[in-house]
Amino acid sequence: MKKIAGFFIFVFIVVVFGLGVYFSKDVNKQIENFKKIDFGKLITEVQKQVNLPNPLNIGGKANNVVLLQSKIIQETNLQRQQNGNLPALVENAILNKVASAKANDMFVKQYFEHVSPEGVGPGDLAQKYGYDYIVEGENLILGNFESEKQVVQDWMDSPGHRANILNNRYTQIGVAVVKGTYKGQTVWIGVQEFGLPLSSCSQPSAALKSQIDFDKLQLDQISLQIEAKKNQLESVNPRNDVYRQMVEDYNQLINQYNNLAKTVREEIANYNNQVNIFNTCVAGK
Repeated sequence: MKKIAGFFIFVFIVVVFGLGVYFSKDVNKQIENFKKIDFGKLITEVQKQVNLPNPLNIGGKANNVVLLQSKIIQETNLQRQQNGNLPALVENAILNKVASAKANDMFVKQYFEHVSPEGVGPGDLAQKYGYDYIVEGENLILGNFESEKQVVQDWMDSPGHRANILNNRYTQIGVAVVKGTYKGQTVWIGVQEFGLPLSSCSQPSAALKSQIDFDKLQLDQISLQIEAKKNQLESVNPRNDVYRQMVEDYNQLINQYNNLAKTVREEIANYNNQVNIFNTCVAGK
């Protein structure tokens, strides 16, 4: 009877603790599937939009009129109010600097285009001055004018420039109106810079993204430990006194991996939800 009882005890130990080795197949499959998740591409890069209607040269004779930036902004917002009751654009100091830099650069280098001879476009210039945007637009006009109202009206009479002035995605504006010599003629150059700043959309948590990356490395390390422990178990006789402890250690690693994997999946779900909210905002939906 003692031999029979001993035999059943041995079989029970092999079956129970052998389950750890058997269970490893499912765990290893889970590990391989989990490794297929691309943690590095959870967010799509912002697709920045720049609206650039053809520069407007209206000519005209030089006069003694003084044009003011503040009145250009005022007339612009008046047009937005009268055409769709759109929200007024808020003057932005950085966009004012961008507009001024653009106007002066055109006089210095004697060109009248959105892109400079060096290939610097409005988006490049905005970012150079620290304005990170989702949507950006630029209106250019050259000539001589009777008033700020005429400047804005000339833009409004041009479909592309009108579309920029009445774009309901813009929230900010910067303006420069500068008098100088262009190709031997005394003229004014007017620049409008429109923008929707990147800060308008709530961006996904960088801290959460870092935590996901860190936890993924932890999972990789644990999976290596599981594989090493599995190899040890397969090389040890189940009758050996240390086998039971090795199985317990193995199962603890499995539990540790599964718990962390569950946490990471929850973190990813949270992060992806933030990404969806951000991308919806960027798309203007």
